Amino acid sequence: MIAICIEASHARGLGHLYKALNLAALLREKNHPFVILLNQDQKAARILEKHDLDFHTVSLTDIHSNWEAEQIGRLGISLWLNDRLDTHIEHSRHVKDQGVRLVTVDDRGAGAELADLHFAPLLFCGADQLKGKRVLTGHQYLILNREIERYQRVRRDIRSIVVSLGGSDTYGVTLKIVNILKQAGQEATIVTGPSFCHGEELGAMTAGSGFLIKSGVPSLIEEFSRHDLAVTGGGVTPFEANAAGLPCVIVANEVHEIDIGRHLANLGSSRFAGYHDAIDHAAFSLDLDLEGMSRAGLSRITTQGAQNVYRELQTDG
Repeated sequence: MIAICIEASHARGLGHLYKALNLAALLREKNHPFVILLNQDQKAARILEKHDLDFHTVSLTDIHSNWEAEQIGRLGISLWLNDRLDTHIEHSRHVKDQGVRLVTVDDRGAGAELADLHFAPLLFCGADQLKGKRVLTGHQYLILNREIERYQRVRRDIRSIVVSLGGSDTYGVTLKIVNILKQAGQEATIVTGPSFCHGEELGAMTAGSGFLIKSGVPSLIEEFSRHDLAVTGGGVTPFEANAAGLPCVIVANEVHEIDIGRHLANLGSSRFAGYHDAIDHAAFSLDLDLEGMSRAGLSRITTQGAQNVYRELQTDG
């Protein structure tokens, strides 16, 4: 039994949740038993219920009661996979004391030190600086939705722009992007997520304009397929877009996303517009080699990340 332990909230966003959905789809395909462990978050819980996934609510901030041992014993967990950015050393000790294999993803916390396996597809410092018994780096371990493969195509001209700044857009970056695009005489489709809290202000900003607002689209990947350029944050979303041949202008919502924006810019599949409190307006001039960027994403970003992770989990077992 694999436990996928994730954190989802307005502050943290829903990126970890959507990666868990992608991994869960593969585990179902493989008939491998799993359970999702999640902090208290009603919106995330509703998404898991919609996908008919088994999950349990836990207190991720509790590092003293050893709730981990109770879950491991009750559910028969043999492998614990954390995807929640920062884990505490006490949490890792609780898991390892039960004789359970510990795997972590992009972990900047002290708890990564005790991990048997550390997947770091979104950490771009050297592997020697990352903690864990065995560390695997590179975006070939990034778990993307295989639905992307249905919509892959080369973009050549910018006829339609889409803006998607995550499930929550904690800092209201969408509003800043709308202002920048309006100043440049551009229009766009704005996709807001289930935890977006700036709807009233966004509606006022776009009233009477050519901006189209879509809330809670059934499939962001399918929505992206209709457009030629995306404005995104620096999490998993630009990888998904680039893998489908959709170039991005990336704005980092969090400090750790700066490296992601620079990485994809170096790959040639995206342009990086900086951190959200100091956005480079020149990045939206749209003087882009769109076809070159599109082909770079298609050729350099794989959709086989879940398969690669699963293979390593089996090999390491």
